[in-house]
Amino acid sequence: MRDLLLVVVLFIVGFSYAQDSVVVRMSFYDKKTGESVQNVNATINLDGAKSFFKTSRANGMLEFIAPKDAKGTAFFTHGIFESSELKFTTKSKEDTLDFSVNLVSQRIQYVGEVVVKPIGTPYVVYGSDRISVADFEIRNDGKLILLTYPKRLKKGSDLLLTEGKTVLNSFHVPGVAEELVRDYRGNTHIVCEETVFGIQLNNGSLQVGQIEKPYFLKYIMPIVDTNHSKMYFSNFNSNYPAFDYFAYDLMDSTYRKIVNIQDDLMMEMFRAEYKWMDVRTQLWAKNKELETGIDAEIWVGANYFTKSIYYKELYAPLFHRNDSLFVFDYYADKLFTFNKYGDKLDSVDIYHHYQPKSTGWKKSLIQDHVTGQIYARFEKDGISYLGLIDTKTGEIKERIKLEYKYVEKIAVHDNFVYYIYRPFESPQKKFLYKEQLPYNFGKNAVPDGAEL
Repeated sequence: MRDLLLVVVLFIVGFSYAQDSVVVRMSFYDKKTGESVQNVNATINLDGAKSFFKTSRANGMLEFIAPKDAKGTAFFTHGIFESSELKFTTKSKEDTLDFSVNLVSQRIQYVGEVVVKPIGTPYVVYGSDRISVADFEIRNDGKLILLTYPKRLKKGSDLLLTEGKTVLNSFHVPGVAEELVRDYRGNTHIVCEETVFGIQLNNGSLQVGQIEKPYFLKYIMPIVDTNHSKMYFSNFNSNYPAFDYFAYDLMDSTYRKIVNIQDDLMMEMFRAEYKWMDVRTQLWAKNKELETGIDAEIWVGANYFTKSIYYKELYAPLFHRNDSLFVFDYYADKLFTFNKYGDKLDSVDIYHHYQPKSTGWKKSLIQDHVTGQIYARFEKDGISYLGLIDTKTGEIKERIKLEYKYVEKIAVHDNFVYYIYRPFESPQKKFLYKEQLPYNFGKNAVPDGAEL
């Protein structure tokens, strides 16, 4: 009897509280584009209550419970929108109140940043009247490995080792070459349609060894970086909107998770695809779940949603400099800094990826493997810009304009920017150029393992 009385009392108290409170929802939109805005910081003050802090989610909404017949003020801040406030009252007959807040972009945008003209003019690093440069990699000793072709890359290619304009050694690629890839040790690989070739130097001569492509993609490419005792890798899968970074200890064979990367809105749509599938597809996914233990929603999302125009592959790179790791989580608008053990040291807001149509953000970060500096790439009307990122504040203070339009394969090495370029409507082959950046950064430790 006592337990029944307690239940009745709790029900009456809860019902009275529900009658005396209301759910307040605030949705944030970009006034110019109408798109929802996530990560808006809101400080909320209610009469007679202590102020509290809320942040809008991936769908641009936040909510909280407030007493009815109360007056309040909310102050909003965001990295790329002007600060604003909203005065509101919770006096209503409804249980839920909705407020729409239109945010105005700040007048100072990345588009209006100061463009610093590069020192000097671009000059040719390597050029030929017979062959074009398709790809390149810069070794730590300054020598270049070039992937070249006479007519078309699919019709045959050659590998060149050069120092300046002098060709030191060459090798004919036995397959259809696609690109050059630098692994975590700093070694260069030729990725072909059916296989991969690892490149080594022996007494100044090129030596090429064949590697099975599935092995390369599974065991080498997931490793992001390494130092003397740690190896950093990810479980990234292009068909899934989330992944983790890990640190593996080479001394005791243990590993720990550093950070999780996830696009919340993309994940919601990814899993929701299962609801709209026909019964036959749902049954197939359920059978796969029983076989593998992987959710049926993931099977459907990976096989169907990833082929739609709405799916965007995740981009959240990790960089290593001295004893620090930098992770650019563009889905949380954060630049995280970790020590070499994977312990979080700091985090700052980043917003240079916002409004890509206006800024020309190319979803590309480039690290100088000599100085350790990190640059963001932008392209507007064919003109490329490099924005130096301050890892202490997350800001891009200036953007450097490259001289030529529609350049290919940009890399930065020892305060110089390298790229492939051919003048428009010109018979010239594709040459490799470089320009000096207006910086003089000293050498930093950027572990690449032992380059061969």
